[in-house]
Amino acid sequence: MDATELRDAVARLTRAYQSREPIDPLVKTFPDATPEDAYRVQQEQVRAWVEAGDAVRGHKVGLASAAMQRQMGVDQPDYGHLTGSMFHLEHQPIPITRFLQPRIEPEIAFVLGSSLRGPGVTVADAVRAVDFVLPALEIVDSRIRDWRITLFDTISDNASSGGVVLGSRPTALGALDLRLAGCTLHRNGDLVATGAGGAVLGSPINALVWLANTVGPLGVTLEPGHVVLPGSMTAAQPVKPGDTVVATMAGLGSVTAVFAPEEEK
Repeated sequence: MDATELRDAVARLTRAYQSREPIDPLVKTFPDATPEDAYRVQQEQVRAWVEAGDAVRGHKVGLASAAMQRQMGVDQPDYGHLTGSMFHLEHQPIPITRFLQPRIEPEIAFVLGSSLRGPGVTVADAVRAVDFVLPALEIVDSRIRDWRITLFDTISDNASSGGVVLGSRPTALGALDLRLAGCTLHRNGDLVATGAGGAVLGSPINALVWLANTVGPLGVTLEPGHVVLPGSMTAAQPVKPGDTVVATMAGLGSVTAVFAPEEEK
């Protein structure tokens, strides 16, 4: 992509955010664009958000499980940025009008105690850098109409990021086996999905290693205090106004997201 095409892609996504109207897949307009081009589009958006007063508070790994890759029709993970405005308090009503096509995913969130920067980060390095883990719910969203995304589309769209709800019970990483941590996801009291940590690249810690080694060559360091979402333990589930979603994870406890009724705008 040249500079004009880059600005065009950013402008299309910006209009989708502002109008709350999804757009056609970007890949239709930019069929020859590469994943590297997509990350340039993503980074330009993040730069604009930071200049407008937001702040990067972490990163997410998307499409890390086989279930999510099948659901979205892609064959590799991607990553996006988490900004301060994306974080919502547990049990507090979340205005669903902030999103276009929201879905929700249960994840084990890493909170870093020291920095990580690749290349060359090992599992041992990643384990040592984690301060504690929390149960989390990620609200994924797409500015691409009907979620008809390719890898280029979702990377450009900040890895389809929307929001994050963190649980409030920290757990030491060594207190559980992330691979075997089972998860149930309930929406309005009904069981809608089950999964386990091993669905995320074999172990969520592998996703953290992948992220550090992928963003490091781009000059990005995972900072102390940052939150890293390694990927969903289940397929994403749709949400609507008034929904209450609870993820319960063995050894970590639970986390609850409450969406405001439609009239609360």
